Amino acid sequence: MNNVVQQAKAELRAKLRTIVGNFPAEKRLADSQKLCENLKSQAFFQKARSVLFFASLPDEPDLWPLINETLAGKKLVALPCFDADNRMYQPRRITDIHVEILSGKFGICEPMDTCVAVPLDDLDAVLVPGLAFAADGHRLGRGKGFYDRLLENFAGTKIGIAFDEQILDSIPAEENDVRMDFVVTPARKWKC
Repeated sequence: MNNVVQQAKAELRAKLRTIVGNFPAEKRLADSQKLCENLKSQAFFQKARSVLFFASLPDEPDLWPLINETLAGKKLVALPCFDADNRMYQPRRITDIHVEILSGKFGICEPMDTCVAVPLDDLDAVLVPGLAFAADGHRLGRGKGFYDRLLENFAGTKIGIAFDEQILDSIPAEENDVRMDFVVTPARKWKC
């Protein structure tokens, strides 16, 4: 069963990488702006006092403008930082994306080691990237399981972030796959 699910996930990952990889830059920018506006308007985002964002990869929605805007407000803002000893990501607080961000593990931007670690329990919400999401909250990640391990005991709000084209009717899932509470795209939002 596990091999069947793994194979189905691998095929979906390849398909979605092609779809998202073919987006023109203008569409990616316009959709990212719409997604940020949609996310900002949601009550669960407005009420959150502390949010773990993610550093967008080139094929993901660009959240950097919203990170900057949120830093100017009163929320605690954190980004994942790879902890090589534990092979996990841990949240670190940031206050200035122009000073405290560097290229980290896997070429993903992350906070410098001097940024203060934030216990996951101190966060109200986590924004979660994915290659695809389904209406029931299942997520297709990149295959390393980092977010599943990060979120397995997280009690706050888990928010999947994606382009509209990354929404599927269903996603093959395994027992350890963490489900989202909400999914937000440029055009919509739903509670899972």
